[in-house]
Amino acid sequence: MIRIGILGDIGSGKSYVAKNFGYPVFNADKEVANLYKNNKKVFLKLNKSLPKYFNSFPIKKTEVARAILANKFNLNKIVKIVHFEVRKKMNSFLDKNKKKKFVILDVPLLLENGLNKKKDKLIFIESKKKDILKRLKKRKNFNMKLFNRFKNIQLPVHYKRKKSHFIIINNFTQKPVKRDIIKILKLIK
Repeated sequence: MIRIGILGDIGSGKSYVAKNFGYPVFNADKEVANLYKNNKKVFLKLNKSLPKYFNSFPIKKTEVARAILANKFNLNKIVKIVHFEVRKKMNSFLDKNKKKKFVILDVPLLLENGLNKKKDKLIFIESKKKDILKRLKKRKNFNMKLFNRFKNIQLPVHYKRKKSHFIIINNFTQKPVKRDIIKILKLIK
């Protein structure tokens, strides 16, 4: 099994590109949303760590946003609790798909949380800043302050780009993305 890690800026289209590979995708953002909705243990840990913000289950995104915006250190507390569970889910996903030729890791903090392995093939998704911002502003409940808090816990984009084996220019149209994916898969095989 060859692990392909998808890197890029927030809103660059990492999940969009990951889906276009046609192989199993581990989407960390979806897993986090599932944990907030279905994992009482995560709620209890968050409630213990940040009782002022987390007092009802299932956890609502608005509660998470409120906690993050209230204090810049709250995001690190949340990440520490949630990351442990996401890592377990990722390991289960990898075990379930160990016979697949490729698996795609769509994990925003892949490098930051040390989830990558030396042999992973890293692909950087590059998009124009103005396109990213335009797309982000269309998202429901987009908040620039929240966006900046998340940016602050991520490695710089130029570092992720430099660490990557391949770059896909994402202009948010399917044809060029698919073409680049086919080229990359041929080079990796």
